[in-house]
Amino acid sequence: MRGFWPTFKRELLSLVVTPIAWVVAGAFLLIEGLYFFVVLLSYAAEQSVVVGMGPAQMFFGGSVFYYFPLVMACPILTMRLLAEERRSGTIESLLTAPVDALGIVLGKYFATLVVFVAMWLPTLLYMMILAAYGEVDWRLVATGYLGTFLVGSAWLSIGTLSSAMTPTSTVAAVVAVVFILVLFLLGFAADKVDDGALRAAMQHISVASLLDDLSRGLVDTRKLVFWISAAVVPLIASVKTVEAWRWG
Repeated sequence: MRGFWPTFKRELLSLVVTPIAWVVAGAFLLIEGLYFFVVLLSYAAEQSVVVGMGPAQMFFGGSVFYYFPLVMACPILTMRLLAEERRSGTIESLLTAPVDALGIVLGKYFATLVVFVAMWLPTLLYMMILAAYGEVDWRLVATGYLGTFLVGSAWLSIGTLSSAMTPTSTVAAVVAVVFILVLFLLGFAADKVDDGALRAAMQHISVASLLDDLSRGLVDTRKLVFWISAAVVPLIASVKTVEAWRWG
C-alpha cells in the first residue's frame, strides 16, 4: 500500500483548507442541532414521544432530519476525490509517482472519513447536556454512534467509487446521492412489502432498522457484516478503476 500516508495527508489538508468541508460541517451541525432541539421540546411537552425510547435514543435515526445531512454530506465530501484529479489532469502525475492504486484510494477515503468523524464529535455535547439533567445510558449512545459510523463509512465508500467512475465532481455527487437514496428508500419501503424473503432482505439493508436496533443496544452481527461489506466492496471497485486508468 505505497503512498497511503502522503495521499492521506495531502487530501486531508485539501479538505481542511478549502471551504467545502467547513460549509458541509456548518450546515450539518446546524441541522443536527435544530433536530436535537426539537427532540428536547417534544419530550418536554410529552408530545410525539416514542414509548420505550429516551431522547438520546430518539436522536439516532428518529427523524428524516437525522438522515438528510448524511445523505447530502457524504457525496459532497467525496465528489472531488478522484473526479477532480482526472478533470485537472493531476491524476497522470499521481499515477506515475511511486504509489499504488490501493494507497491512493485508501488515502483519499480515510481523509474524508476523518472529516466525517470530526463533524460528529461536537454532537457529543448534546449527550453531555442530557447527562447534566438526567440519566444517559452511554452504552446505547456508543452503539448509536457505531451505527452512524458504519452508515457513514459505507456511504463515503459509495461516494469514492462514484468519483472514480465519473468525469466531473458534480456528476459524481449526483450519482452518489441517487445511489444512496435508492438504498435508503428500499429500506424504508420494507414495511410496505408482504412478509417473505424480499421483505427480510430489504429490512437487512435498511439504515433505519440498523440505527433503531443499535440505539436500543441490539447488535445484529448480520447487519454489521452487511454494512462493513457495503464499505469494503465499493473501495475494492475504486481500486480496480484506478488501476485501469494506469494501464488504459
